[in-house]
Parts: sequence; structure tokens; C-alpha cells
Amino acid sequence: MDRSSLTEVLKRILLDGQEARLETGLARRLNIEPVPGKATVCIGVRRGGKSTYMVQCMQRLVESGVSRRNILHINFFDDRLHQLQHEGLEAVIDAYYSLYPEKKGTETVHCFFDEIQAVHGWESFIERLLRTERCEVYITGSSAQLLSKEIATQMRGRALSWEIFPFSFRELLDLRGFADPLTLSTRQQLLLQKTFAEYWEKGGFPEVMPHEQRLRVKIHQEYFQTAMLKDIVERHDISHPRAVIDLAHWLVDHTGSMYSVNGLSGYLKSLGHKVPKASVSDYLAWFEDAYFFFSVRIFDASLTRRNANPKKIYCIDHALVVSTSSGILVNNGHLLENLVFIALRRRYTDIHYYRTRNGREVDFIVQQEHRERLLIQVCESLQNPQTEKREVAALREAMNELKLRSAIILTRSEEKRIDLEEGRISVMPVWRFLLDLTGSGAS
Repeated sequence: MDRSSLTEVLKRILLDGQEARLETGLARRLNIEPVPGKATVCIGVRRGGKSTYMVQCMQRLVESGVSRRNILHINFFDDRLHQLQHEGLEAVIDAYYSLYPEKKGTETVHCFFDEIQAVHGWESFIERLLRTERCEVYITGSSAQLLSKEIATQMRGRALSWEIFPFSFRELLDLRGFADPLTLSTRQQLLLQKTFAEYWEKGGFPEVMPHEQRLRVKIHQEYFQTAMLKDIVERHDISHPRAVIDLAHWLVDHTGSMYSVNGLSGYLKSLGHKVPKASVSDYLAWFEDAYFFFSVRIFDASLTRRNANPKKIYCIDHALVVSTSSGILVNNGHLLENLVFIALRRRYTDIHYYRTRNGREVDFIVQQEHRERLLIQVCESLQNPQTEKREVAALREAMNELKLRSAIILTRSEEKRIDLEEGRISVMPVWRFLLDLTGSGAS
């Protein structure tokens, strides 16, 4: 395809986009604040709602009186745009101004670029666009590289990045019409708990929610395959993709469990893969970069000990784990732990697990903004006295060692208060904790 043919394709894409109906979906609980002169960069896992959020931004512009002709929207995963890798992104803005030459330098153009990281050299193009044209820029991408210091340097301070995750429990409540779930009647609380059961079953990916189980499983499995092939294998040009797929399946099966790079290397070796430890570390970093798997390190002042100790693995969505795992090793306790981790990760990035001097483990320790650290145990049920004794003992030791006066145990349904010499342990159902997180500003 030559430059003139590419220009015609781009013009057709731009015009089709301006005539398309804006499918806005549910308004998200996102604290994204565009700043004049800076690109708004929204990043997160594929199919997590980034593009829909962009459409919502477009709709708000239209409602405020902005002409659709002043909105430039391109999805760089469009197969017709592969030639941009050779021609460069300037072809996009050239095609737009060939349609509307009268707008150049006289009217603000609102640019929406989906998955722009698919095109090499996008950083310098966006920086130049913001510097030389009258425009506002919104970008989406499925790579945490859009948060990196290197990107910030290349953009010369002209970008602010924001994370978008799949639906939270509170957003599902919005979808079901709950106005203020913290002040509900008994009947409404029962309905709220029923909605949590739905969230537990379906997870947070918007596309899967309307479908019955068979289709949900199929869609989740498609997400898994696409993320592995597009975001890992193709993006990083991996010559032996089978090792990546096998590693990802192991991580899904061991959600909420410990792993070490040595152990994973040995596992892949047992399957016949000749993958060095350095490559396994790269795979894990790329999984996190794609917002698909997240590693949690031990809480320790020493960086060396944090890196040397085993880490825990979590997936972007607990229901996707059910759809893609073998079902042999994953249990409800680990799934509940995964659900809590993602809820915490929406709000915090400083999340660790804690091990006491006696070797007892606490699932999460979170550094809150301007508040003391938060200790959290996740347990499906405390009905068994031995289970309660074990969970309380771990928290009690951690509270002593960290000089904390409170901690939380999250369960499926139980709620009570445990008073100790060290302080107070609040036992609460996960759904209530999720709403408390929302009330403190999380999505």
C-alpha cells in the first residue's frame, strides 16, 4: 500500500468513526482527570473497558456542543493500518486535515487513539502533536510500559497515565440500579448479597456479564489466548510460544499461591522447554505489563530479601481463573483472595504479603495514603474453630511486630469483632469491605 492509498484508508476510517453511533455503556467510577496540554493515557488489560471509556468521553464532548467532525478516533489494532509502521503516524493527522483543512490551527481537535503502543514511535508523535497542533489527546493501551519513566522522558512531561480495570463490585451495583448500598433495608441488603453472588460467578469483564456460563467460559478462554499471543508472544517476538502458554496455565492453576523463578524454570524444564531463568523472569514481567498476572512480594525493608523470597501470583479476574484453569488446584479460598487483591490493586500499588518471625503468613499488608498500614487475611469461612485460631494467631503476631492496633479478616458471609490485647480484628464479608473501599475513593 502506497502513501496515497493509506491516506484514503485513513480518511474512510475517520469518516466512518464520525458517523458511527456512540455506544457508551455503563458510566465507570473512574477518577480520571484530563489536564490541559497533557495526553490522557488510559491503560489496562484487553477487554477491560478502556475503549468504552473513550467513547464516553466522546459522548460528553458531543453533549457539550463539540462537533463530531472535531473528534478524531483511530483504533490502531485495525488490520487496515499495518502500513503505518512504515509510513509513520504523521499520516493520521495529514489524512484528518486533508478532510478538514479549515480546522488546522483554528479549532481544537479531540484525538482519541486506541492501543497506540501497536505503532513504533508513537511517543514522539504525540509529543509533537501536543506541541504543534491545537488538540486534546486521549490514548488507551494494554501495556504498563505506558506508565514507565522512559515514556515520561520521551513525552517530556506531556502525558498523565491512569489505570482502568474490569468492573468493580460497586460498578456492578450501579448496573443493577443500587443508588446508595450503604443505607439499605434488610430486603435490599439481601438483594445486594445476591448481586455479590453474581459478581462472584461472572467476574468483572463487561462483555461476559450478560451471557450464560458456557459462553462466559468461551469468552474468558478467548481473552486468555489473545492476551498470551498478542500481548506476550507477538509484542515481545518470542520464538518458542509454547513455554509462555504452559507457564501461564501453571500460574492460573496456582492463583493465590507462592512461586519462585527457580521452581518455574524447573517446571518448564520438566515439560521439555529449554528456558533459562532470565527468560522466565522476563515472561513474568511481561504478564504484569499486560495487566494479566500480578506478583506480590514479601513485606521486608531489604530489597534483596524481597526479591529472594517466593512471590504470590494473582490474575486480573477471579472468574477468568475458573474458566481457564484445570480446576484441580484452585479453590474458593484462593479465588476469594484473588478477588480481594484486584479490589486492592485498583486503589493501591504498594501491596505485599507478610510473614511473621514465627513463619505465620498474612495475605496482604497495604500501605494506605496518610494512614497506618492495613493487615488483611482472606478466608472463605471461620466456621471451623481451628481455622479461626490459625488466622487470628497470624494477625496477632503481625500486629505485635508492626505495632498496629487493628486488622481485618475477610470471609464470604461472617461478621463480628474480635478484641485482643494487641487491638481489634474486624471480621467482615468481602462484599462489605469492597463497598468500604469504594467509599474511601476506590473504583
